[in-house]
Amino acid sequence: MKNTVTTFLNMKQEGKKITELTCYDYMTAKLVDSSGINAILVGDSLGNTVLGYEDTLSVTMEDMIHHGKAVSRGCKNAMVIIDMPFMSYQTSVYDALVNAGRLMKEGRGTAVKLEGGKNVADKIKAITNAGIPVQAHIGMTPQSVNAFGGFYVQGKGEEAARQLIEDAYIVQEAGAFSVVLECCPPKLSKLISEKLTIPTIGIGAGAGCDGQVLVYQDMLGMQSSYLSPNGFVPKFVKQYANVGDVMVKAFQEYINEVQNGIFPSAEYSYVKSDCNEEFLQKLSQEYF
Repeated sequence: MKNTVTTFLNMKQEGKKITELTCYDYMTAKLVDSSGINAILVGDSLGNTVLGYEDTLSVTMEDMIHHGKAVSRGCKNAMVIIDMPFMSYQTSVYDALVNAGRLMKEGRGTAVKLEGGKNVADKIKAITNAGIPVQAHIGMTPQSVNAFGGFYVQGKGEEAARQLIEDAYIVQEAGAFSVVLECCPPKLSKLISEKLTIPTIGIGAGAGCDGQVLVYQDMLGMQSSYLSPNGFVPKFVKQYANVGDVMVKAFQEYINEVQNGIFPSAEYSYVKSDCNEEFLQKLSQEYF
């Protein structure tokens, strides 16, 4: 059954946990969608995981549209939420509305996500008034990494906690159908989740949220020492498999078999359609 904003709201009201994972391409989208996931986030994290940037700030609208289209073609049931990249909505309400519309029309998303609380409430309201569902994102917002001075837990002090709660209420009132809480103290996240009528989706925010989201490469163990020299894995990431190691091992076995003449064997060759020896000798004499 196709997941929608109504699915999210019903699951919260029924006390059922919502599941969300990132994804950036058609083939992976088909796999994730077939698992029964509620939503796929085409995150601007593709800047790090797909494009090799150090952060998400260099990701463009064209990047998000390109990957959004690929993911949407691979999904039948999951809701496809596409991130609005840095500076695609901060400049004005008009820009926010136009770019959200592009992600829906060209990227084929079913919702958009943007970062911020009180400071983007007018954008959220305008986008939702245009009939485009918005997932809000507060707490540690990666597009503001330079303003934060790094990736740190948000809402730790009393004033910061008060601001986080205020932002949560504001994005709800602006029309967001759900809100991501990133790197927030678990007790505060639980309180916000209990008080809001819209679902909260946690990432590094504890089990009290209405759902969870992770970057799929992180949870599959693809950010191994091969990709990350210091082997860094965020504290909130549980690795459900070591796919990175499996992939590297397969690549190495392939290299070894090719170099030693093991692959391709007859099993992987079109031997039944091969030319006979007499004909090959004739060709050799004619051309060589």
